[in-house]
Amino acid sequence: MKISAGERSFYILNYFFLSIIALACLYPFLYIIATSFSSSRAVNSGEVFLWPMEPNIEAYKQLLMDGQIFISMRNTVLITLVGTSLSMLSTVLCAYSLSKKRLRGRGIFTALIVFTMMFGGGMIPNFLLIRNLHLMNSYWALWLSGLQSTYNMIIMRTFFQGIPESLEEAAQIDGAGDPYILFRIVLPLSGAALATVCLFYAVGWWNIYFNAMMYISSTIKFPLMVKLKAMLDTAQMLTVQAQAGLGGGGAAELTMVAAETFKAASILVSVLPIMCVYPFLQKYFVKGVMIGSVKG
Repeated sequence: MKISAGERSFYILNYFFLSIIALACLYPFLYIIATSFSSSRAVNSGEVFLWPMEPNIEAYKQLLMDGQIFISMRNTVLITLVGTSLSMLSTVLCAYSLSKKRLRGRGIFTALIVFTMMFGGGMIPNFLLIRNLHLMNSYWALWLSGLQSTYNMIIMRTFFQGIPESLEEAAQIDGAGDPYILFRIVLPLSGAALATVCLFYAVGWWNIYFNAMMYISSTIKFPLMVKLKAMLDTAQMLTVQAQAGLGGGGAAELTMVAAETFKAASILVSVLPIMCVYPFLQKYFVKGVMIGSVKG
């Protein structure tokens, strides 16, 4: 079919504006990559734009020189795997229960859970609760305090409500109970929503920082984000000392790597695992968000 001049102009303008938007979204990430592989002199002088200047990997050498970074990454993997599993189990059970009209007091339970989206106990009461439960310096303080997201639970509940009730009724006629229906019928049909919510939880657990900073005191148990923040603070302090002529050999050595370069390398190290996982979940992610937002 022949395209008119007006349609051709529209397509050209549309692609032009979409290209600008895509570049605006990609530029921060490209800048971080370029900064992490650039020399300190180029970064401090503002010469870095879209590609590395005077390429080197000194920032990554400085970052990986501390062997505890691998321990912190292992801790983060453990926190993410266990936290995501517990959060998904809690969210699925809660969402499935609240999606059933036969549940007595369903409206009250839903209102109480949604209430937590607007009002919370606050940081100090949460800290006192964790301390009184003797969970300080334990990963259970992280897993229990961030067990479930109300927003994610609502997405799952809305998705479950969109599944035809006739499927469950047929299973009930054959003698199936709720556990069988949930794990053998409902969940296999909810792959998109499960992948979406799982990705939300995994990203949240991987990036956990504030709760870990409050509840974890042992450096050997630090997750990756807390460890990177501590290393970055040390790098900035030594850089200031080196510039003031107060530092020793460590400060002089650290001047080879600018604080911004070290920060960019830390960002890439922290987001790389999630970037590797996201492409495999992208199609489920988009589909799950759309279905969970329009059904019900």
